[in-house]
Amino acid sequence: MSEESSDDDWFERAVSGDDGDVDESESTDDSTNGGTTSDAGARDGTTAAGPSDRDLDDAAEDAFAAAQARIESEVDQPSDATDDDPFDDGGAGGFDATNGAGGVDLGAQDGGGSLFEDDFESAFESAGGPGEAEFDDEDFESEIPRIDIGIAGLDAMIQGGVPARHLIVAIGSAGTGKTTFGLQFLHHGLEQGENAIFVTLEQSHDAIMATADEWGWEFETYEDDGQLAVVDLDPVEMANSLDNIRGELPDLIEEFDADRLVLDSVSLLEMMYDDQARRRTEVFDFTRALKRAGVTTMLTSEASETNPYASRHGIIEYLTDAVFVLKYVRSENQETRLAVEIQKIRNANHSRETKPYEITADGISVYQQASIF
Repeated sequence: MSEESSDDDWFERAVSGDDGDVDESESTDDSTNGGTTSDAGARDGTTAAGPSDRDLDDAAEDAFAAAQARIESEVDQPSDATDDDPFDDGGAGGFDATNGAGGVDLGAQDGGGSLFEDDFESAFESAGGPGEAEFDDEDFESEIPRIDIGIAGLDAMIQGGVPARHLIVAIGSAGTGKTTFGLQFLHHGLEQGENAIFVTLEQSHDAIMATADEWGWEFETYEDDGQLAVVDLDPVEMANSLDNIRGELPDLIEEFDADRLVLDSVSLLEMMYDDQARRRTEVFDFTRALKRAGVTTMLTSEASETNPYASRHGIIEYLTDAVFVLKYVRSENQETRLAVEIQKIRNANHSRETKPYEITADGISVYQQASIF
């Protein structure tokens, strides 16, 4: 048997207890059982005599009994277990929802593994797979600091929160609440005592402060306390001096000791470059500088006119660690609702369902338990 075939059949052999080798003499004896072989019958013109139906029934019962005895001996089934039929008691003896096949505990008890778990691990290791340490990534996950977005319902869709210092983008068309999304993200951090920076290429400083005031988020107080910085930049001016900004931004973030940063929006920065190759290079270098700065950053981006799941230029979603898609969803009767979908989050589990949300007096609220229509 070839090595490749042996690797392919490792799981089947582990379950059956077979070592994969075929005993040719046993096969020959079986084929001649009951009289003349098929080849001999062909030579003398007679039909090969096979086992009778009675013999087949007896052989099947013997095989079943032998297999059951083997299972009982391997799993140390208690001696008072007298149930010969594994499907008696409505299947409770054969496969109990708690104890598995034949009453065997399939789950770990006091740190010990089950029969199937041990067989699988040993078989996997013998086939050249990774050992037990490769399966356990809890230590890795637990060492990654997590933060909440600060949006009710959405945080529940992210298991454990977004890894800190990740680069996040919220993609959506006009009116889906991208700016509110970013402001709410900062406000949640400010409430936790973090420092935050909001960089806007679309609105003035006063307009941003007024928008936050409408939600009752008191950005002016945070700014006066030195906990918040709101910076409005002209996109053309920023594009012309992007090299300087890219070089100085990490130092400014470190000096301000910022924990969260929002740039609203990266689409205007992308539009400054007609050449697509240069656009990709500039945006890549800019996002890399933000990553080096060690701050959790949220970018907002206009959605493509033809694809609500993609950004306008189709670049930023590939450079970021997490992508949230804000979109309009219309039913057959033309009812329109806002919906959010988590497209990806690196190093974190998350729901992939599309959930409705509303922009209320308290900001954005995602209805995790609701359906779109």
